[in-house]
Amino acid sequence: MGDGTVRTPPADEAAELRREQRGWYFYDWACSVYSTSVLTVFLGPYLTSVAESAADTDGYVHPLGIPVRAGSFFAYSVSLSVIVAVLVMPLVGAAADRTGRKKPLLAAAAYTGATATAAMFFLDGDRYLLGGALLIVANAAQSVAMMLYNSYLPQIAPPEQRDAVSSRGWAFGYAAGSLVLVANLVLYTGHDAFGLSESTAVRICLASAGLWWGAFALIPLRRLRDRGTAGREAALPGFRQLAATVRDMRRHPLTLAFLLAYLVYNDGIQTVISQASIYGSEELGLGQSTLIGAVLLVQVLAVAGALAMGRLARVYGAKRTILGSLVAWTVTLAAGYFLPAGAPVWFFALAAGIGLVLGGSQALSRSLFSHLIPPGKEAEYFSAYEMSDRGMSWLGPLLFGLTYQLTGSYRDAIISLVAFFVLGFALLSRVPVRRAIGEAGNPVPDRI
Repeated sequence: MGDGTVRTPPADEAAELRREQRGWYFYDWACSVYSTSVLTVFLGPYLTSVAESAADTDGYVHPLGIPVRAGSFFAYSVSLSVIVAVLVMPLVGAAADRTGRKKPLLAAAAYTGATATAAMFFLDGDRYLLGGALLIVANAAQSVAMMLYNSYLPQIAPPEQRDAVSSRGWAFGYAAGSLVLVANLVLYTGHDAFGLSESTAVRICLASAGLWWGAFALIPLRRLRDRGTAGREAALPGFRQLAATVRDMRRHPLTLAFLLAYLVYNDGIQTVISQASIYGSEELGLGQSTLIGAVLLVQVLAVAGALAMGRLARVYGAKRTILGSLVAWTVTLAAGYFLPAGAPVWFFALAAGIGLVLGGSQALSRSLFSHLIPPGKEAEYFSAYEMSDRGMSWLGPLLFGLTYQLTGSYRDAIISLVAFFVLGFALLSRVPVRRAIGEAGNPVPDRI
């Protein structure tokens, strides 16, 4: 297994793997609408407005008696969601590897998240606590589901195909996000013509993401196969299981080194995704229609960017391509600090820069990590990986929220995120990935 030889599966097995791969792509198609329409576009500004309507004269709400600036409530809720995920993901990941039955767990997580998202239709008036609770449940469920979904990648794609398969999955997700955002844009901008208030239109957009997620999740759940596995020890509770996973990773220090780099730079990526709409609406004074248009541009360009960076990885290797994307992220984010208020054209330019590197940096990170996992521990290791994926990371939103709370400036909050990309680049550049793959017991692709 660790002799460096990449083996080609027989023709019938290859055909079955292609069928699974096509089904696997559709989970990204199903759930990415949540990440795009809910987390990136609508929920941040809307939940902030709901919190502001419940705030006192000083602009604070008081969940559990704790004074929180209304403008920071959304960011803190995203941070809290990862604490829930930390308790659940290692436990579920270990159970999935131990039993080999990932699909029932994926179904439970997906439909918990879809249900919580659909319930956001009832978020109106000053129900900011309901919004925060639904966000925490949906984000944590999405995190668990994505961990299980990602852990299928080493099983459905040979090593030499993983960059391409992972990139296609991201492209499917961004294509779905683009399609639904067009419908959202029509509904939101024409809400008067449809006889709807602005608030009702937003709540329909939020709820429809949950319905989409639940409907299209049926396709991967029909096509993906559970694989048997040798019995393992019983999973441990919450943080104890996470600690056990990390101890196991210490036997593979290069895998752990890559994961640390990923956790750092992806924390920055996810915080930009989840807080960009807040920055655009609150700091730059842009309307919701402009924000939707900018995110739609990101989605369209991210499809092309993910596929293009997948091709670049075949020439230059995944690691070098990811490093190049981190440089682009740093430049783009620094430019965002200087954007003039009330100038949509510059915000669209920023969105274009983000779109071109967004999908590829995430897709290649996922496929590269899949090479570094010891066989039979895919879900357990991806539980640690997923803690910083899809907007569930806690340190970036916490830093963003604290910076705003202390300075009152979203510009200061957004520029603080540059540190994640600079440090992530430094850490990733030091990881010898070919040696890491061999030490994990996996075949080393010709180009990595």
